[in-house]
Amino acid sequence: MKATNTTILALDVGGRRIGVARANTIARLPGPLTTLINDQSIFDKLAKIIQEEQVVSIVVGLPRGMNGQETKQTVHTRQFIEGLKRHFSIPVYSQDEALTSQKAEQEILTHPKKQNMGMIDALAATFILEDYLRQSNKSEEVLND
Repeated sequence: MKATNTTILALDVGGRRIGVARANTIARLPGPLTTLINDQSIFDKLAKIIQEEQVVSIVVGLPRGMNGQETKQTVHTRQFIEGLKRHFSIPVYSQDEALTSQKAEQEILTHPKKQNMGMIDALAATFILEDYLRQSNKSEEVLND
């Protein structure tokens, strides 16, 4: 049986921008893809990416306050997740995004040549996907024991 070359997409949802990252389902190596403007056409833009990248699932970073509490952005992101589920017939998962934006900013600042602040969101999505894949690998290890 031949493995299919498909993609897992990760989103870092903000009020103005959405960072997008991807990982091939076989190699499972996440990387930044793009940053989209979060406007009325966001689901159309995502549909194009989903088709082009052969996306089989979406992981959305779920923000929380410093003590793990729900915030306005948590509520906004949950509403966005519901919109994804209405628009697309692929699985949508949430992943704790604790400190991924700060980690992305630090990464950008330590590499001055890459200092494209618009890529912070895509890099944050990459860290969200990295965390998701790490956790799913641990789950698979438990299931296989």
